[in-house]
Amino acid sequence: MFAVNPMDSDAVLATFGALGVLVVIFAESGLLVVGFFLPGDTLLFPAGVLCAATADQAARLVLWQVLLCAAVGALAGAQVGFLLGRHGGRALLARTSKRRVRDTAARAEKLLARYGYGKALVIGRFIPMVRTVLHPAAGALGVPTRTFTLWQIVGGLLWTQSLVMAGYALGATVPDVDDFLLPLVALVVVVSLLPLIPVVTEARRERRNR
Repeated sequence: MFAVNPMDSDAVLATFGALGVLVVIFAESGLLVVGFFLPGDTLLFPAGVLCAATADQAARLVLWQVLLCAAVGALAGAQVGFLLGRHGGRALLARTSKRRVRDTAARAEKLLARYGYGKALVIGRFIPMVRTVLHPAAGALGVPTRTFTLWQIVGGLLWTQSLVMAGYALGATVPDVDDFLLPLVALVVVVSLLPLIPVVTEARRERRNR
């Protein structure tokens, strides 16, 4: 894994296939500082595309393997992140020198406060960077384990399976979709950031009112 840039989705998929999906999604779903900069949406969507066979090319990945590895990585990673947060998450956030991580952690806490545990854990799965700190934040804030586990499973399955299947459907129906993959991935990321707009707007309003 060290010979491959883990932030390069194409390299991860070409080298490790479905296993690379499992490892990266596991880290991105809960290993706080380590997973903060790893691809999530930009790995799952292209992985789905590579599972689709076309008239000119056979499928380069196996769909059921990618779906399974994505689900396992997301669910296991979130649960580990929650446990890390429960046992010293706030201290870890306080010690980090990365302002971006601290700011995102604050947004994750606001997301939990604004939408409640269930909605926040599902919505947060679709927001880059927030999903990495959301699970440790939930542990640090004392979200009940049963509640967290239920909703992180719902959110994790919705996120991974929908993005992989969206990529697969597009790869199976659009000729030469690889040529348009970069702008499509960018569009997925932009759409996934939309739920964060009310949280950011509220935070800015609070700063102005101080």
